[in-house]
Amino acid sequence: MKQGIHPDYKEIKVTCSCGNSFLTRSTASKDLHLDVCSSCHPFYTGKQKVMDTAGRVDRFQQKYGRKGAQKKEADNAGDTK
Repeated sequence: MKQGIHPDYKEIKVTCSCGNSFLTRSTASKDLHLDVCSSCHPFYTGKQKVMDTAGRVDRFQQKYGRKGAQKKEADNAGDTK
């Protein structure tokens, strides 16, 4: 490894807006301030919500999801053995 061409790799403090903070190593010269972290992000906390933009999820359910389920129920209703 060549000497003098690599950046300094030092310990920095990472602080989130939720108050969570931890130490890590980085080539960044200053401490990091984050908006979200794994402690407050909805994906990791289990509070994730499905964003329905312009009714796309509902239209998909109507077109593919519910229609198939209704057809199966109708087929099963016609089967009387």
